[in-house]
Amino acid sequence: MADLTTNFAGITSPNPFWLASGPPTNTYGQVAKAFDEGWGGAVWKTIGEPIINVFSRYGSVDLGGTRMMGFNNIELISDRPIADNLKEIAEVKRNYPKQAVIASLMVESKRETWHDMVRRTQDTGADGIELNFGCPHGMSERGMGSAVGQVPDYTCQIVEWVKEVATIPVIVKLTPNVTDVTYIARAAVQGGADALSLINTINSIVGVNLDTFEPQPSVDGKSSHGGYCGPAVKPIALHLVSAVAGDPAVKIPISGIGGIATWRDAAEFIALGAGSLQVCTAVMHYGFRIVEDLIDGLSNWMDERGHRTLADVRGRALPRVTKWEELNLNYHLLAHIDQDTCIRCELCWTACEDGAHQAIRRLERNGNGEAGNGKRGPVVEIIEEACVGCNLCAAVCPVQGCITMRPVPNDYPAVGWKDYAAGRGKLAPRSEHFHTAAWSAAPKP
Repeated sequence: MADLTTNFAGITSPNPFWLASGPPTNTYGQVAKAFDEGWGGAVWKTIGEPIINVFSRYGSVDLGGTRMMGFNNIELISDRPIADNLKEIAEVKRNYPKQAVIASLMVESKRETWHDMVRRTQDTGADGIELNFGCPHGMSERGMGSAVGQVPDYTCQIVEWVKEVATIPVIVKLTPNVTDVTYIARAAVQGGADALSLINTINSIVGVNLDTFEPQPSVDGKSSHGGYCGPAVKPIALHLVSAVAGDPAVKIPISGIGGIATWRDAAEFIALGAGSLQVCTAVMHYGFRIVEDLIDGLSNWMDERGHRTLADVRGRALPRVTKWEELNLNYHLLAHIDQDTCIRCELCWTACEDGAHQAIRRLERNGNGEAGNGKRGPVVEIIEEACVGCNLCAAVCPVQGCITMRPVPNDYPAVGWKDYAAGRGKLAPRSEHFHTAAWSAAPKP
């Protein structure tokens, strides 16, 4: 059986699945219920001087039949008194000693204020502290959140203040709303951070009501930019996690956040270097019980692949993340259409003809209105001389496995653009064909 036990920067938990700081971790009752369901840890909703929230707080983006594909919030940090939050953190930790309990903190940028808050937090018995340097709305206008996390010097300075008194691990939560997240990660490391977590939410406006022209979510006719999260942000989060995990100047544990909703999502984050996983939007959508599927799915996959511990998986994909100029120009693919499963919808032809490389021909119906295997509709075929293996046809095809991308063997050694441009490598004929713009001579329908 796969062992999901996690040791993250010295913080242990029975599994890597933690609740991220947010509405699901606002009270003792919520966190206790989550731990009863099987969650390995929880990062408490960010604590600071109590704020006043607006009543309309959430907006979402749907995609087809998928609700909350993207999720937006303009909610701020905890609106409950600091003392109440700290009391409940202590109570949770006493009653659930095996689970990881992390306090998320955000206060004004004064050394003595941070010292006081850290000392009070440590008295609860919390396993660690997460510094919220990522919140992009509301708090940033007050000089906190991403207003700190977007400036390397501020990040480094506050981490140094915290580490002056901290006796438990300090995790720095990074904002994605920067040009290069590695600069902020390095600043946190320089300040003495024990670990990093990312990503926090992305600045966004999720939509406009075209009847009233009110941005969403509307607060008495107006709105503000908020934090975007949910499944839609997972690709961005994976990229930024990999960028930090692959940076030789970082080398501290990373907690992955951003669109995790399934065990596959979790495995991808771990493969790109995450040591623990934080989930929020999926819990807000489906409830705490999703952790059962997360644990079972990840365990079963690890068992099937022969991975005994999370360390066997962690970072395995990082060596395969490289710069574009190092990608092999002599690796060739061709699309293949399975005519037996093709439903004659022509989506691949339309996409390729109008949006890609005009590498699919469309054969009209015969006089009986049939074309191949008794199916009605035109037959579509790949024009091999023009196909650049871009994957678009496979991406738009509604039939799973109907269009596949197949490698085309050649005897030419791998060569990246950097080496080729410097004269250290030769292109295979097919690469040369497209490199010299000979594609314009490819046959057309």
